[in-house]
Amino acid sequence: MKEIIRKTVYLLLAAAFFAVPCFWKPARDYAPGLAVIAGIIFAVTWGNPFKEYTSKFTSTLLGATIVGMGFGMDLMEVLKAGANGIVYTIIGICAGIGLGVLVGKWLKLSRDTMYLISVGTSICGGSAIAAAAPVLKAKAHDVAIASATVFTLNAVALLVFPAVGHALDFTENQFGYWAALAIHDTSSVVGAGVQYGEKALEVATTVKLARALWIVPVTLFLSFFVAPVAEGEKRAVKFKVPWFIPGFLIAAAIVTWLPDLLGSEKAISGYVIDGGKWLKNISKFVMVTTLFLIGSNLSREKLKELGVKPVIHGVILWVILSVTWCCAIAAGWVNCRG
Repeated sequence: MKEIIRKTVYLLLAAAFFAVPCFWKPARDYAPGLAVIAGIIFAVTWGNPFKEYTSKFTSTLLGATIVGMGFGMDLMEVLKAGANGIVYTIIGICAGIGLGVLVGKWLKLSRDTMYLISVGTSICGGSAIAAAAPVLKAKAHDVAIASATVFTLNAVALLVFPAVGHALDFTENQFGYWAALAIHDTSSVVGAGVQYGEKALEVATTVKLARALWIVPVTLFLSFFVAPVAEGEKRAVKFKVPWFIPGFLIAAAIVTWLPDLLGSEKAISGYVIDGGKWLKNISKFVMVTTLFLIGSNLSREKLKELGVKPVIHGVILWVILSVTWCCAIAAGWVNCRG
């Protein structure tokens, strides 16, 4: 009976985080942050009753929501925002990985934990860790520690960034760049953008996805210069592009050049519906539910695995990069044009 109640409450919460923001507009500013907190609290206090499924499917669901958001964006604006942020992306990734290695060696972390946290912080959180782990031949324990560290900081960023952005009176363009350049995981970048505003969401998502593409050259670098090689073994080149990036671009291309495919401006029961915007809005609400599921994947066991040094490493790296980008944007050194 207790198990049935636990599963029922979990499913009701997941459904509520979709339905409430969908039908009650005032809740939309706070829903993403509350979703992550609620998921973490539920998992730590009561345990995730569907962990076997949520741990497998949240990344797919996240990717689907990102593709869905692409249906509400103009491809040319997307490419423009990505191109504007490419220099800052390169600087941030190089600085992040370089600083991560220095701090990791100072803390005497294992090689794999050091590189996984550094790559996860510098590029795109869990996706980067997942791409780098097989290249480094990292052990499951190192992957778990790095993932838990980066995930925890993502949850903090989702709550802290919008508040700091408002306190500094950042425009939506400024906040979008800051979120994209300083927050680890794509889900938290999108979640923070949703809270800040429509333009912030668009800028944050496009610049972040351009940043995520750097998984490819970084994994190539790890393959050639960092990955261990047994005697007589040839170095294997391994990399993959997250499927949701081309999916997002295709979605934006469809809504830009072939809007009729989505039934844009089609009258249904007396209402005029823009298919692209409808898909984008539904994706934003599904994203909130996804953040709840992601939060519920953090268990007490994962928290125990963290240890002090990996957390210190992740916090130092994240704080330095976040504060540096924040100051650069506030000072006008980053061109945050729309």
